[in-house]
Amino acid sequence: MTPDSATITKIIDVSNRYAAGIDRRDWAMYGECFTDPCEFDFSSFSGRPASSLSREAWVENVKKTNGSFDATQHQMSNQMITMLDDHRATCITELRAQHWFTPDTMARLGHADSVNFCELGGHYTNDLVLDAGTWRIAVCRLTVRWQTGSMAIFDLARAIGAGTLSKD
Repeated sequence: MTPDSATITKIIDVSNRYAAGIDRRDWAMYGECFTDPCEFDFSSFSGRPASSLSREAWVENVKKTNGSFDATQHQMSNQMITMLDDHRATCITELRAQHWFTPDTMARLGHADSVNFCELGGHYTNDLVLDAGTWRIAVCRLTVRWQTGSMAIFDLARAIGAGTLSKD
């Protein structure tokens, strides 16, 4: 089944809103990208198995980590869409995700001489459903193929999000 151009545009828009929601810290926009509940498989990044979470719980987790960085930039491209039927599709989207703390923040965190960024490359394989006229991600799988910088900055971001470390 070949998707029409309007469907393609709407599905690609989900990827764009996913990235923009994180990078602009617009958690309502980000949350609207998902069904409730949604399955998340970030095992290639975290080593933890896939799990099903409520939309609210997932957004809160992402907010506590990604929202703790001084800046992030998620670039989505090369979407390949396969329609399964009129209400279900799979979209594979290439990803380049940058996570960054300023040198000043790193100094305040006691890591002035540490690498202050991590960049990940890979792709998302998202299963989407048409939910009340809106395409939403029902299963979100991240496949990380490469990384540069320091994964340790995610530990700092998680500590900030948990309130056990302060950027001030």
